[in-house]
Amino acid sequence: MIFRTAELFAGPGGGAYAAKNSHFIDKNGEEWGFEHAWANEYDPDTVETYKLNILNNPDAKTVYCEDVRHFNLDDDEKLGNIDALIFGFPCNDYSVVGKHKGLDGNYVPLYSYGVHVLRRYQPKVFVAENVGGLTSANQGEAFIQILKALQESGYTLTPNFYKFEQYGVPQMRHRIIIVGIRNDLAEKGIKFHVPAPTTPNPSDYKTAGEALNEPPIPTDAPNNEKTHHNKRTVEMLKYIPEGGNAWSLSIPEELRLNVKGAKLSNIYKRLTFDKPSYTVTGSGGGGTHMYHWKENRALTNRERARLQTFPDDYVFIGGKESVRRQIGMAIPPKGMKHILMAVLKTFAGEEYDYVEPTERLQPEVLFKVSGSEVANLVKH
Repeated sequence: MIFRTAELFAGPGGGAYAAKNSHFIDKNGEEWGFEHAWANEYDPDTVETYKLNILNNPDAKTVYCEDVRHFNLDDDEKLGNIDALIFGFPCNDYSVVGKHKGLDGNYVPLYSYGVHVLRRYQPKVFVAENVGGLTSANQGEAFIQILKALQESGYTLTPNFYKFEQYGVPQMRHRIIIVGIRNDLAEKGIKFHVPAPTTPNPSDYKTAGEALNEPPIPTDAPNNEKTHHNKRTVEMLKYIPEGGNAWSLSIPEELRLNVKGAKLSNIYKRLTFDKPSYTVTGSGGGGTHMYHWKENRALTNRERARLQTFPDDYVFIGGKESVRRQIGMAIPPKGMKHILMAVLKTFAGEEYDYVEPTERLQPEVLFKVSGSEVANLVKH
């Protein structure tokens, strides 16, 4: 079976690229995989990136560049007849890097558009992704509200806290991903299991050094322009050790940043060669561009894309900051592929190695406690 797949908040195509490369032929000779039905994304550069790399067609008409709040999700002719929905609703109000507004933020209602698609078109399965900080927003009330809305749409849920470094991604990227199987199918015995980590132990993790050096990035790789730094920044970087940041005591007084209040650990933070990178992000001002473990410079966008497991021929459209944002907001294709392959094997009745889902995130656990208790329950 080939699942006709729709996407909301599609980004530059991390999920779509994973879906495009998730396929197999079962023991009966039947092919299983995903095919693009339609996608929605509001940012023009991001849409062009998606169309170029996922559909190989800059003129594709099935990728809708429109704010989802104004997008007609009731157009059955254009949007109906889907088997799967992938949506990674924006994380700005949940991320621990942001202001943690939760239910009071501007972005929170956006998850409801995914719920709308589920209720109207009833795809067989959905995969929803968001940041790990979602569970503690509003003392856990936001997460409970979202789970209830998804469950009431007619789905059996399997939320799990994924650490992508345990799935071959050279980055400490932690995300909550919820897989939902339509209830009538779940009642027939179709049960999703969390795929077992492929690199479960720290000694197995793919490192930043391996990601960026093996093989070397081709000299003509796209999106590989280096950032021009001022002299003071270069001088300061010389004193920051591998894995260190702008607050390293080795920095001379005259080169230190004059910052009052909280000192974020990712400011001018260097990678560590023999460990996965810290989380690739798509926003932030000076000092948040991620820094090479040895060279006195920020990473290029191509290097960031490698940490996100995009191939070197994946071309991002737009200026440097637009590309940086696209890369940072994407889901790593390599990590997502493990989940989507598990979805296919679940429906095909094929066995695969799995682990139990994060117990404290399951609806049957969370719905029995109050929001304040949830916040404590889901702390990691």
